[in-house]
Amino acid sequence: MVKEYIASNQERFLNELFDLLRIPSVSADSKHKDDVRKAANYVKAKLEEAGADTVQLVETKGHPIVFGEKIVNPSLPTVLVYGHYDVQPADPLNLWHSPAFEPVVKDGKIYARGACDDKGQFYMHIKAFEIMMKQDALTCNVKFMIEGEEEVGSDNLPIFVRDYKDKLKADIILISDTSLISLDHPSITVGLRGLSYMEVEVTGPNRDLHSGVYGGAVANPINVLADMIASLHDEKGRVSIPGFYDKVVNLTPKEREALNKAPFVLENYKKDLDIAETQGEDGYTTIERTGIRPTLDVNGIWGGYTGEGAKTVLPSKASAKISMRLVPNQDSAEITELFTKHFQSIAPKSVKVKVTAHHGGQPAVTSTTSKAYKSAEKAFEQVWGKTPIPTRDGGSIPIVSLFKKELGLETVLMGFGLDSDAIHSPNEHYGIKNFTLGIETIVAFYQHFAK
Repeated sequence: MVKEYIASNQERFLNELFDLLRIPSVSADSKHKDDVRKAANYVKAKLEEAGADTVQLVETKGHPIVFGEKIVNPSLPTVLVYGHYDVQPADPLNLWHSPAFEPVVKDGKIYARGACDDKGQFYMHIKAFEIMMKQDALTCNVKFMIEGEEEVGSDNLPIFVRDYKDKLKADIILISDTSLISLDHPSITVGLRGLSYMEVEVTGPNRDLHSGVYGGAVANPINVLADMIASLHDEKGRVSIPGFYDKVVNLTPKEREALNKAPFVLENYKKDLDIAETQGEDGYTTIERTGIRPTLDVNGIWGGYTGEGAKTVLPSKASAKISMRLVPNQDSAEITELFTKHFQSIAPKSVKVKVTAHHGGQPAVTSTTSKAYKSAEKAFEQVWGKTPIPTRDGGSIPIVSLFKKELGLETVLMGFGLDSDAIHSPNEHYGIKNFTLGIETIVAFYQHFAK
């Protein structure tokens, strides 16, 4: 019945998703403030059409949160679905093969910003809810919390969670914002890294200078910044900030062996990325480096003249944005403080340094023995014919630890994307098969969780 409903309504499902993807709901860019709200209203309307009794836009100091619910029977289990309707900026636009906010289907994949992260994934839950409502098969109470600030740190979500604690009472939180190993090897994410996101600014002279007249006598902020960034790793690929690894939880040899049993072919990984070799902390595999080890990466760097042609300038300022992915038991606030003190300490006297913390979040590890996890496992077995592999994801969803702290709830990270979906990059895409199988698996989750 579920398969048939999806098949007969697939074109409509996709067209609805395409309409959502056409809305450039970029939360990081104030020019798109109205677009973000437009996306929120679209989600609200679709939840109402699917059968939710109560749907509202909850205003915050930033973008609104869409809250909806359907209480079938207070005695039944309650599932709280989280997702986000905001998306990353599409830049650089010239690298897209088709317009970022005009969905295109190629080779069974939907190409558009937000196709996988997270519009395509959270929209599966609305369609799964619609199916269960239409077929009178909703076996649990369900609540939806779809926000518009995940891509900029979810600063207002903690306030909402605390203020709406009674409204958000549930038995489990269900999130689809992670990936599978592959369509042939379904998986469930059981670990997420935390995040500390920083911006640094190095200032030298009080104005841009002629590089011929002043070069060699005045510190060049770009050169200084490059040296400072280079010093943040040692020759073994370890972050050189004092105290950075003090609280890192090291897995046992048995745990590391189990982690590395996940299907992974290094040569295929390198070929997909068009790189000759991988790089990272000595003594760890690629799977370990991206799942259980902390990292520090420069996300953007700028300064001086970058326009067409030449301008021989010694710039006044240079800046960079730097993110650190954290693992249990690293604390985002502590790492932010360690980074700030260290970066200021390594600056030469010839420049001034400003360090700004943007946003962060705590790492999280979820249970593989809970009723909810077992229900997700059975749902995959039912739909995919295979037992999902528990994996640790290199990305961050800071609200998972927030939900545990404020609501006392565990989370099931049942994502259906692929690492190759180019989220946060040009040509982001999401497989139609992933979308339809995801809907079917979500329905199966409710069936098993109600038992």
